[in-house]
Amino acid sequence: MPSPKVFYQRLSGKIAIVTGAGSLGQGYGTGKAIACLFAAEGASVCLVDQQYERAAETLALIAESGGQGLVCTGDITDAAVCARIVEETVERYGGLDILVNNVGISGAPGRLQDIDEASWDRVMDVNLKSAFLMSRSAVPHIVARGGGAIVNISSVAGIRSHGSAAYGSSKAGMVAFTRELAVIYGRDRVRANAVAPGHIFTPMVHGMLNETARERRRKIAPLPLEGDAWDVASAALFLASDESRFITGTCLPVDGGVTEVAALAAYDLVGQ
Repeated sequence: MPSPKVFYQRLSGKIAIVTGAGSLGQGYGTGKAIACLFAAEGASVCLVDQQYERAAETLALIAESGGQGLVCTGDITDAAVCARIVEETVERYGGLDILVNNVGISGAPGRLQDIDEASWDRVMDVNLKSAFLMSRSAVPHIVARGGGAIVNISSVAGIRSHGSAAYGSSKAGMVAFTRELAVIYGRDRVRANAVAPGHIFTPMVHGMLNETARERRRKIAPLPLEGDAWDVASAALFLASDESRFITGTCLPVDGGVTEVAALAAYDLVGQ
């Protein structure tokens, strides 16, 4: 979808943290798009990335549009780093309303014999443990503000088999973690929801898929399209805003309907 041009200040006065807010390569990854859209909708945004240059590029785009943001760098598989990021955000802006756990890496596909233990641990740490650590540090501050929202970026690989045991398991864990957050902190008026992107074309995906693979993705879903980072950002915005005040514990696929297609129907669609 084209980048949004009209904004309604749906997050006016809100303070948000977005992890993985830089992009690998040119264009918009999901974290970059989420951060830019949140800022355009009125939020002050902490941009978290392991590489300063990537987050700084996002901050420059936000500043050009008159938005507010700061950059925090570090490895968020480290509890002390997560605590520091949250504290820096609260110190700068006076509180915290929204956390988006977006950072993630892919895992090697194939049989278990082809996956070494260190690779499995790294995928789990980056994709799932980081969400736990960031949430643990963020939740008390969100509660102190009278409630807010946590949006976890999962994947359709957490709903249907993806062929990658580590990645799929980590993203399924993210969906389960979201439900637990929603139940544990619901009485504190903290909402937790997940977005499950599928068949999204981003700078990270650009280097992984050739045109044949992209065309196959476009054919297999009911909507004959690829999504992009703005589709994910728009879903995250809705779940972070007060418009979803009565929605918690859900997982919203942003996938063109691919997770709703049975195998034979998908086969027929590819042949069309």
